[in-house]
Amino acid sequence: MLLPPAQTTRSSRQQEEQRRRRGKRVRALACVVSAGPICPAPAASTTTPISIMGAGGRMTEKERELLGRGGAGATFQRSPTDKPPFTLAQIKKAIPPHCFERSVIKSFSYLVHDLVIVATLLYAALVWIPTLPSVLQLGAWPLYWVVQGCVMTGVWVIAHECGHHAFSDSSLLDDIVGLVLHSWLLVPYFSWKYSHRRHHSNTGSLERDEVFVPKQKEALAWYAPYIYSNPVGRLGLLAVQLTIGWPMYLSLNTCGRPYPRFACHFDPYSPIYNDRERAQVFISDVGVLAVSLALFKLASSFGFWWVVRVYAVPLLIVNAWLVLITYLQHTHPALPHYDSTEWDWLRGALATMDRDYGILNRVFHNITDTHVAHHLFSNMPHYHAMEATKAIKPILGEYYHFDATPFAKATWREAKECIYVEPEDRKGVFWYSNKFSAP
Repeated sequence: MLLPPAQTTRSSRQQEEQRRRRGKRVRALACVVSAGPICPAPAASTTTPISIMGAGGRMTEKERELLGRGGAGATFQRSPTDKPPFTLAQIKKAIPPHCFERSVIKSFSYLVHDLVIVATLLYAALVWIPTLPSVLQLGAWPLYWVVQGCVMTGVWVIAHECGHHAFSDSSLLDDIVGLVLHSWLLVPYFSWKYSHRRHHSNTGSLERDEVFVPKQKEALAWYAPYIYSNPVGRLGLLAVQLTIGWPMYLSLNTCGRPYPRFACHFDPYSPIYNDRERAQVFISDVGVLAVSLALFKLASSFGFWWVVRVYAVPLLIVNAWLVLITYLQHTHPALPHYDSTEWDWLRGALATMDRDYGILNRVFHNITDTHVAHHLFSNMPHYHAMEATKAIKPILGEYYHFDATPFAKATWREAKECIYVEPEDRKGVFWYSNKFSAP
């Protein structure tokens, strides 16, 4: 049927607008990475990139499985950077109301569960492992370190929930539990709580975010190309990050937000904190000092290497997981960063990545695979986060990010591909890059 000219023009405009919007939705970053094809590689001319985004809930579990596979030539669809067509209130409305309810009994049940496992493993280390033949001890001690470190990381996550007031309805109880648990893990609880709160308030901002703030190319050291452009250099850098990266961040603000003067989580007068927070930073220092003195007493009684075997090595595992999990949550070729001309809270909060750690997702209380929901609603208990994530994916659509690449492969890929950020087509929006001129 022939349409009148006015209707024809209107129809053509609507079709053009639909094509334009569709084109924006399917813009892909041709980012070839060493981790491999997202799906079995067909002929180059017929390759269709599979998005790692939520696709409005249309992605199947099979597609998610394929995302974590294979070798060279993967193509990642970049996150949309336009202001989302939904609001935080609309996202919240999609989540069942009970997901925001905190149960002190349920929270303590998870904590007690973890502490019972920690105590059982400690008993095995003190009573059972020393009775084994020397050859068997060589395998038993590393097994103890890894398993104990993973379970203690779960305890760390529960203390992290206390800092977000997600443990119970009582802020005082949350702070008491969080202070005890984090002090045991040599973390200054209130100091971290306040800086971490600012991370959640400024995620994705190049000027104001608090952790894993990427540098622009011109801010890199002169030797950066020599480190990042060869596997040995990258491996050495990862080793440093995973072993001493966490204490360096707490003590020296390494990889943190740039401040006009020296910043340290143990200094109550650090520029990180305001006057109302300084007293609680003192309390955090007292907690860490008390645990440090207890460890000194144990070393005096049982020996330095006894403390190292029983406590220090598992703590190193905890610190390594903490750095790795945080790094992979906020570092990915598909994630943007923003300067002050473009940044807003919602787009920044959505610039995070859910990851799959297999069985460790449960050990870590799903902080790994529900991080997007956590950044949107940080006071939601972890035991509701999976249900909430499923509920918000259809609302978020392309703004939801998930990558099922095995974490070891993803770590190596991100260390190679995500070196610095630079703007491209749109001023104020920055993307990861790894291009250096020949040194």
